[in-house]
Amino acid sequence: MTTRINFAAASPAVRKALIALDVSSRDGIDPTLAELIKIRASQINGCAYCLHMHTTDARKAGESEERLALVSVWRDAPNFFDEREQAVLELTEAVTLISDGGVSDEVYGRVAQHFDEHRIGQLIAQIFTINAWNRIGVTTHMIPGVGNVDAS
Repeated sequence: MTTRINFAAASPAVRKALIALDVSSRDGIDPTLAELIKIRASQINGCAYCLHMHTTDARKAGESEERLALVSVWRDAPNFFDEREQAVLELTEAVTLISDGGVSDEVYGRVAQHFDEHRIGQLIAQIFTINAWNRIGVTTHMIPGVGNVDAS
């Protein structure tokens, strides 16, 4: 597989806007939690480039190998993720797979038990931003370990 286009070079204004969106959506969100969002969405979307980037970033932020290995099966590993993280991982899945039935009141309610409206908005923005990056990565065949673009 080869990269189809260098998105950063082909669409620099869009890349810049997406980076700004990502940066603004991080405000008030725990960096480790943000990486869990990015990892789970990237797993679902099959974006190897983003998955590589965000597991690397999570390690740098102090995330354990044990938890990283269990993100894709978080429901079966409840002792490794607290209720707040589980709620966010569930929201990440619901938003990423939105055509499978949307975001239920139950999923939203679990998130609302742990976060105020501002933080929920930030979490939703983190989720849709990584989904946008994933779609760029998958569509353009971004390859892990190759500097195709500064995806977030």
